[in-house]
Amino acid sequence: MFLPESEKLNIKALSGLFDNKSECYKLFWFQAILEFVCKGQQEITFEELIDEMLANAWYMVTEYHLNLGPKDTLEVAVKHIHSITGYAPTVKKQKILEWLIDCKDIETIKYKKTLTTNVPYWLQTPFIAGFKSKEWNVGVREIAERMNNYKGLIYYYASTLGLNSVIKIVPEWMDYLVENQEILRGWIQYNMIIYLQRRNPSVPGISDKLYPPQERKLEKVKKYWKLILQVAPVHEIYANKELTVNDISIDHFVPWSYVAHDELWNLHPTTRGINSSKGNNLPDWDIYFKNFAELEYLSYKLMWENDLVHGEFNNCAKEHLNNSEIRFKLYREGLSKETFRGELQEIVYPVYHSAEMCGFGGDWKYTP
Repeated sequence: MFLPESEKLNIKALSGLFDNKSECYKLFWFQAILEFVCKGQQEITFEELIDEMLANAWYMVTEYHLNLGPKDTLEVAVKHIHSITGYAPTVKKQKILEWLIDCKDIETIKYKKTLTTNVPYWLQTPFIAGFKSKEWNVGVREIAERMNNYKGLIYYYASTLGLNSVIKIVPEWMDYLVENQEILRGWIQYNMIIYLQRRNPSVPGISDKLYPPQERKLEKVKKYWKLILQVAPVHEIYANKELTVNDISIDHFVPWSYVAHDELWNLHPTTRGINSSKGNNLPDWDIYFKNFAELEYLSYKLMWENDLVHGEFNNCAKEHLNNSEIRFKLYREGLSKETFRGELQEIVYPVYHSAEMCGFGGDWKYTP
C-alpha cells in the first residue's frame, strides 16, 4: 500500500514504520498519535497515548477474544482492567478513557509504564539511517536526547518524565497526517488485519473486529421467522417458550463476536429477554444443539411446504445465505430430519469448537 508522497518529508521511512512488528504496540501507538493529531493536539503525553491504546484494544480483547501476541502487555492490561471494573465488553470508549484518566490502581499504572518502555522510541527507527539496536541499549532519557538530534522525525521528546513524558509533533508532519488521515487510517487497518490474522489464524472476520461492534441488520431474518410463527407454533430453544410476533429476537447460536457474520444457518429466534441474557456466550452444545437442529428443520420443512414461507426464505437468503455450497447442502429439497441434523452439525460444530478454543466458553445455560 503506497502512502502519499511529500517533497518535504521522508515518506519512505514512514512507510517502514510497521515493517518489523513482532508485537502490536507500534500499530496502536501510531494509531493513537494520528487520533490526537487529527483533533489538533501537537503536544501529547505518553499517558494520553497509552490510555488511547488501551481503549482501542478493549473491544478486540474483551468482546472478540483476539490474541494480540504472546504475553502481550496491552492484552494483559485490558484483561486486568476488565476484571476490576466489571465493565461490559460493549461499554462506550469514552467511559473506558474516563476510568483510565482517574485510575489509581497500582497494577494498571504498572502496565501503563511497561507499555512506554520501547515503543515511543523504536517506532521512529526507520528514520535513523544505519540504526543498530545494540548501539541504542541505553536509558530512555539518553535515547530521547540522541533522537532529538536527528532531523526528519515525526515527533521529538519535549520531556522524559515517565508517564508524564511529552512528545511534540513536527508541524509539517501535523499537516501531512491531517491531510491524509483517511489513507493513513486505512494503512493502519491493513497492517492491523495482517498482524491479527497471523496471531489468530482460526478466527473469521478479523476486519470486522477492529472497532466496537455495530448494530446488525436482521430485519429480513426476523420477518422470515415471524411469517413462520403465523404458520405453525414455534418454541425457542433455551427455555422452550412459545414465541409470539410481539416478542421475538434473532440470536446467533455461535456468537456474532466470533463468527462476524449473519448467515442464516447460525440464526434462530428467541425472546428479547433470553437473547439479552445469553449475550456473547456460547451455549452448551450437549443441551441446546438438538433443540437448535429441531427448530432449524421446522423452518426448512415449512420452507418447502408453504409458498409464502419459501418466497420469504429466498428474499432472506439473498443477504443471509452467501455460501452456495452450504445452501445446497443444507437447504436442498427432500432432506429427512436425521440427514438435515447431520448436515447442520457438520457446518456448525467446527465453528462452535473453534469459538470454544478461542475463549468463548461453551457451557452457558439459560437460568430463568
